[in-house]
Amino acid sequence: MLLAAGCALIWARSELVGTAPIERPILASLSGRVLSVETQSALGRRRLIVATREPGTGRAIRIRVNLPDPVGLQDAVPKLAPGMLVRFSARLMPPAPPMLPGGYNFARTAWFSGLAASGTVTGRIDVLDDTRRAGRVAELRQRISAHVLERVNGPGAGIAAALASGERGAIDARDDQAMRDSGLAHLLAISGLHVSAVIGLLYVLTLRGLALWPALALRVRLPIVAGGCGALGGIGYTLMTGAQVPTVRSCIAALLVLLALALGRAPLSVRMLTVAAFGVLALWPETITGPSFQMSFAAVLALVALSSSAWMHRFLASRDEGVILRVLRWLALLMLSGLVIELALMPIALFHFHRAGIYGSLANLVAIPMTTFVIMPGLVFALAADLVGLGAPLWWTVGRAIEIILAIAHWVSARPGAVTVLPSQGGAVFALFVAGGLWLGLWTGRIRMLGLIPAALGTFSLAQLEPPDLLIAGDGRNVGIVTQVDGEPSLALLRPSRSDYVRENFLELAGLRGEAGDLGEHADARCSLDFCTFALERDGQTWTILLSRTRDPVSERELAAACDRADIVIADRWLPRSCRPRWLKADRRLLSGTGGLSVYLAAGRVTSVAQGEGEHGWWRSARPPSELTEVAAPALSDMAGRLPAEVQW
Repeated sequence: MLLAAGCALIWARSELVGTAPIERPILASLSGRVLSVETQSALGRRRLIVATREPGTGRAIRIRVNLPDPVGLQDAVPKLAPGMLVRFSARLMPPAPPMLPGGYNFARTAWFSGLAASGTVTGRIDVLDDTRRAGRVAELRQRISAHVLERVNGPGAGIAAALASGERGAIDARDDQAMRDSGLAHLLAISGLHVSAVIGLLYVLTLRGLALWPALALRVRLPIVAGGCGALGGIGYTLMTGAQVPTVRSCIAALLVLLALALGRAPLSVRMLTVAAFGVLALWPETITGPSFQMSFAAVLALVALSSSAWMHRFLASRDEGVILRVLRWLALLMLSGLVIELALMPIALFHFHRAGIYGSLANLVAIPMTTFVIMPGLVFALAADLVGLGAPLWWTVGRAIEIILAIAHWVSARPGAVTVLPSQGGAVFALFVAGGLWLGLWTGRIRMLGLIPAALGTFSLAQLEPPDLLIAGDGRNVGIVTQVDGEPSLALLRPSRSDYVRENFLELAGLRGEAGDLGEHADARCSLDFCTFALERDGQTWTILLSRTRDPVSERELAAACDRADIVIADRWLPRSCRPRWLKADRRLLSGTGGLSVYLAAGRVTSVAQGEGEHGWWRSARPPSELTEVAAPALSDMAGRLPAEVQW
């Protein structure tokens, strides 16, 4: 019954909330009402959510557009606020599906976020009505963010603003990547750590402050009053930082802890975690597929499992010891907790981001206490002290503390072997880790050790992963070939792009580090203006790959002859039926139905984006699934024994 209810819930959520994307890319003049404004000063732009109407159909839609500031638009429109009616020209695109199998699915995120398109403003913005309709909380959030950016000097200003208001647009991209690679990225997103720090600070201050009033302390249960004040503070902090799903989830869990303390129950338990998960999934069932939900609940489940173990009870038992031993025991507990959380989160990070830091427990040993006891209380007291003009010393302290964390992040991320990078893995491998983690977390006693078996199988499977030989984007224009340079795998791109997004996606999904090379400059490539031919050796066999570089007209007879000599042909155009390579023809006709492809030559296997999309509203394939195998796998008799008995598609 619960399984059926879950399926019905996500179906209903998709039908009620899901927004169909626009049909095709468009360049249009639009007018609409600004719903939100996010300043991303680190990227030199502002990001707007605008309610408008789709050109041609008149359908009411919401779009997300980037407004680049460096081109004079900041002076033309000095201030934009929610509620303003604006007119502008923009280049809009349907929300992009994954570029390659295993990539980030923005189309699915946009479907549940109510976004029909994304794009870039191509000219100036004219304000037709400057009426502001921003809520008081949104205005307060923007004012606090601007105030923090003004008061904190140095590289820590963006992080301080993010912790105080939830606005992450001012964080430098290099700092963001260093925090991610060092295992400290959780400090940038408002999560359980920050909500707990705010609630805990208010709880302790209220409890200790009211205890100084004996008449009240003898007549009122102060822990309940302190819990109420902490709950109000946590709810207010959640609303002020944007009330994003991860923050709401953390707030719900923290409120349950306060309730457990008021009732005299154990505050950290599997039941508390279950109630929080049930509440979140009832409201946002789609979050179960995202890394935020998985990571936060996996971390808490790991802590619950660790704290409930018999060994941990013995380790934490009260004993007669000095201050030094007590501090060392506390540091060991913090180190062990960080290590357990790091091991629990690493499979999730590798599945979603294809990279994970392995020294996170060391970095968190300093970063977590610094954030909990210095930065978060410093922000609260500094904002309060600024009301009387006395916040400067506190802002200086917050800035220096954040700089220490950034220095640790950059140092740890630069250590040899600090980051593990793996190619895209299948869902079956991830399921092994999920099954093992749930078994370890939910059982007690020695039987929980059986969860190590699927985890070990998953680890063995990860060790056997090999990068795909070919990576073909869904548009057919961007193609990557994994080659060998000095015995190490390297990536060569057909069209080296100035876009970091394209290059990083290809490197990430191939599980490679470093820089991507130019295919045209490779020793095994022969290129003309229109085509490149590449000879790729795998397991003693040489595969001939023909790649299109332009859409200029080509003689069909010459093209057919070139296709006859090739094993694989890749093009961003529609190729004639006379083009018949020996194995695979990945042209516009095929890619319009499959999306991006990953090709494994030794295994004779091709994986596609369409395989992981199903028939949901955010994915529209131009070809029914029954036709894709026909197009992808030509007659096996033409393959001259190159492949196994059956092509895996």
